[in-house]
Amino acid sequence: MTATRVDTELIRRLPKAVLHDHLDGGLRPATVVELAAEIGHTLPTTDPDELAAWYFEAANSGDLVRYIATFEHTLAVMQTREGLLRTAEEYVLDLAADGVVYGEVRYAPELNTDGELTMAEVVETVQEGLAAGMAKAAAAGTPVRVGTLLCGMRMFERVREAADLAVAFRDAGVVGFDIAGAEDGFPAADHRDAFEHLRRENVPFTIHAGEAHGLPSIHQAVQVCGAQRLGHGVRITEDIVDGKLGRLAGWVRDRRIALEMCPTSNLQTGAATSIAEHPITALKDLGFRVTLNTDNRLVSGTTMTREMSLLVEDAGWTVDDLRTVTVNALKSAFIPFDERRALIEDVVLPGYAL
Repeated sequence: MTATRVDTELIRRLPKAVLHDHLDGGLRPATVVELAAEIGHTLPTTDPDELAAWYFEAANSGDLVRYIATFEHTLAVMQTREGLLRTAEEYVLDLAADGVVYGEVRYAPELNTDGELTMAEVVETVQEGLAAGMAKAAAAGTPVRVGTLLCGMRMFERVREAADLAVAFRDAGVVGFDIAGAEDGFPAADHRDAFEHLRRENVPFTIHAGEAHGLPSIHQAVQVCGAQRLGHGVRITEDIVDGKLGRLAGWVRDRRIALEMCPTSNLQTGAATSIAEHPITALKDLGFRVTLNTDNRLVSGTTMTREMSLLVEDAGWTVDDLRTVTVNALKSAFIPFDERRALIEDVVLPGYAL
């Protein structure tokens, strides 16, 4: 398998799984332009290609705060039922076109309530759009299973409310929870009541940690809050010296706590210096359960095919490596075990048997 020529077309055909991908960071540029015109929102440019380039350039600042600020325009067009239905449906269709067979989409419903929708209505509407997208993808012969993670914004006051919605909608497409937003200065432990509630209600959750803030944020996410996965987690390398794992790194690896790694995004926010030297490769080789993700497809100008291609070209990855991170993602997905096993055995492994 490792001798197979790994080109972009081959990678595009491989089955993929993505766990860390934000709905409001993955809109089609043309959709942003059209929806903005309908509501009278001013964009940096009304040319879709130029808008895509603007996003990519703005995101390449090496500053997480500025990176997050680029979401102003996507969120502006996601405040109505029509905008949410369209963006959610297109989100699924774009995953399917990229060869994704399982995806988890995350968003913070509180950021979509500037219009007339409540947080619960936002969740209902997004689920309706996702369902429409999955039906269309299946009808086209490219089925994709998409589960939802609801996000609480750690610097605001509605985290518990978002957690309550994750519990309320767990039988209606929501598979888990996340806490997002600026890490530095906004510790996840400030919202322990939300995480304790989720644990009591048997709802799994991930936490953004180890990107803008270092080992203390990872320790807090895992040992204080009880996260089953880590969003990014690249700075776990600070607990590894000459290949020897410290106690926290050892805990994360040995308990198979998945790292939701996003190479291009990490370069943009300054959490990594290059694809070739991105920690994902070393952590994979050390036996961590690393997964490969896009984070924000519009903002980072990327896809799963592109992320895989970059690792093949710049970090020497093989098809075996791509299969490993895909299986890792499904092993750590927030859906039932039998569904995960079926996707691995019936879809992923046959798809990599080149």
